[in-house]
Amino acid sequence: MDKGLITLYITAAAIGFVHTLFGPDHYLPFIVMSRARKWSLAKTGILTFVCGVGHIMSSVVIGMAGIVFGVAVMKLETIESHRGNIAGWALLAFGLAYFIWGLHQAIKNKPHRHLHLHADSERHSHSHAHAREHAHIHGEGKKNITPWILFTIFVLGPCEPLIPILMYPAAKNSIAGLIGVTATFGIVTILTMLGIVMVSSFGINFVPMGKFERYGHALAGATILLCAIAINFLGL
Repeated sequence: MDKGLITLYITAAAIGFVHTLFGPDHYLPFIVMSRARKWSLAKTGILTFVCGVGHIMSSVVIGMAGIVFGVAVMKLETIESHRGNIAGWALLAFGLAYFIWGLHQAIKNKPHRHLHLHADSERHSHSHAHAREHAHIHGEGKKNITPWILFTIFVLGPCEPLIPILMYPAAKNSIAGLIGVTATFGIVTILTMLGIVMVSSFGINFVPMGKFERYGHALAGATILLCAIAINFLGL
């Protein structure tokens, strides 16, 4: 195998790992949404995998089209930059909307006490939260669109280093090299996403929330919102 191609394989694996590790948008949304919405580890893992594939394949399709039709890499970088801006603002909007909805749910779910007076003059009181008691009734049969929103945002989000640093240089070597380098980047990226999400989701389930449990959705929305702010304004 050509030494230049070997270098590209190593580079692809390294960039896939580092790019994912230092991109909190690759895993934080899944971790906090999994806790807030009580997703099983299996569902969390499947959603992470599907979103990861969508995230990578969108850039792969654009890169392949650029290589086939001879589009200058600078033009593709501009397209990827615009996609990144759209995805970043979409994540911010989702985080803000979910935070507001979560606060509304927390207010609805505020525990309150009822006083009961019996015929024998005995009195007792108990506390409960209406939203928690009736959520399963009103929500039954309604389709949860949250996974689809996350998937759409991840498809919009580009893998910035994939096309200019890996795909175009690999294409100059061979088609097999192009496929191999791209696959290496994709596999390492998805495995890194899954590793961080699964370990964190498993561990966070043991963190007691206590009285803050009803703020779970609001905290998830706030985390995603802060993550999006860091991406849009701090360049993470």
